[in-house]
Amino acid sequence: MKHFEVRDPIHGMISFNELEWDIINSQPFQRLRRIRQLAWTDYVYPGAMHTRFEHSLGVCHVISRLFDSITRKDEDILRGEYNFETEGLKRQRQILRLAALTHDLGHGPFSHAAEDAFPLHQHSDKRWTHEEYSAEIVKQKLADIIDNHPINNNNYNINISQITSLYSGSSNSGSSVVWKDLISGQMDADRMDYLLRDSYHSGVQYGKFDLDRLVSTVKLCVDSNDTTHVLGVEDGGMHAVEGLILARYMMFTQVYFHKTRVAYDYHYDQSFKNVLAETNGVFPSPDTLRGLDAYLGWDDWAIVSRLNDIQGSLHVEALKSRNHVRRVFATPECPEEADRIRFDKAEVALNGLDPVVRDAKKSWYKFQKEEIRLHDSQPGVRRSIPLATRSPVVNGLRTVEEKRLYVPLTSRAEASKRLEKL
Repeated sequence: MKHFEVRDPIHGMISFNELEWDIINSQPFQRLRRIRQLAWTDYVYPGAMHTRFEHSLGVCHVISRLFDSITRKDEDILRGEYNFETEGLKRQRQILRLAALTHDLGHGPFSHAAEDAFPLHQHSDKRWTHEEYSAEIVKQKLADIIDNHPINNNNYNINISQITSLYSGSSNSGSSVVWKDLISGQMDADRMDYLLRDSYHSGVQYGKFDLDRLVSTVKLCVDSNDTTHVLGVEDGGMHAVEGLILARYMMFTQVYFHKTRVAYDYHYDQSFKNVLAETNGVFPSPDTLRGLDAYLGWDDWAIVSRLNDIQGSLHVEALKSRNHVRRVFATPECPEEADRIRFDKAEVALNGLDPVVRDAKKSWYKFQKEEIRLHDSQPGVRRSIPLATRSPVVNGLRTVEEKRLYVPLTSRAEASKRLEKL
């Protein structure tokens, strides 16, 4: 079987087989070269110009490392309780690699910044998600490659639903459900790659953690009801997991929710109303081939081209000239009731200055049902314990609910005068 290699700045040489290479060379995947990972973050961190393309390659690599580590140490569980044989595990590995490779195909222009422009489901108040767009792209655009590829037909007989169901960990995953945490969970391959990659390209150190230690200690652990297995770590990997969680916290507070970066999300949201005016401010839905083809025509290049043609928009001019709204007031990261009251008063005081509210509600760790498990290493004991029962670091994390007020640059001096009187 022929293999192809790509040199990656985070993981070194990454290898792909011919099936994966054909997917990578497909038009929907090549589109990811034109979808920036961190939207307008380069306006603050100039190096943050990387794309969903390289991130998707990295996730495929990381998930393979995690899978290989688990199958080495938990072979008895996989064979005895899930009836995996050697060929079945090889097939499962290929399913996971394809799911990791394609999980971000549905992202809109400038990644998450576009999600408010996703349409509502028919007869529903729920918006389509980028994962659902990814699933439709695989079903409608990549099925021919996957279904008819000699590598699949001669070795795996993978069907499309076995790939797409892993995006959400649905019941259609079958025995694959034991692997869903590798795709979407608190210590999934996606998170492990984007923290390291975003940190590297942004030129900061906040997103670094010990990936090698996590890979070497990852393990299948029984869940709280002792009925199935979830992704966890050996006891010796606890501090590596803490490092992952802290890296996510630091990257959010210092990069993703940076005061200036958030301002450009606002200008981009407002500019979208001009670009998508003909479709009522939303992208086409992906449930028809026509709609999906239209959606795939949207990428960063298409948006920038249209923005460049718009005249007279303050928001478009802000993006062109880096003349953004300025932060004039903010609560602490974890505000108390008195902080919220003061914020409300500040918002009233800025009436007439076109204040903009930006807020964050970000939890770094999900307790109870979805908690990361630590394997109990006592001989003969089938048990795992929640990470929070052992980790004071995790227990000390609080949800960030910071709120900020911004005003146009021309109003900043007046805003400061008004806020001094509070």
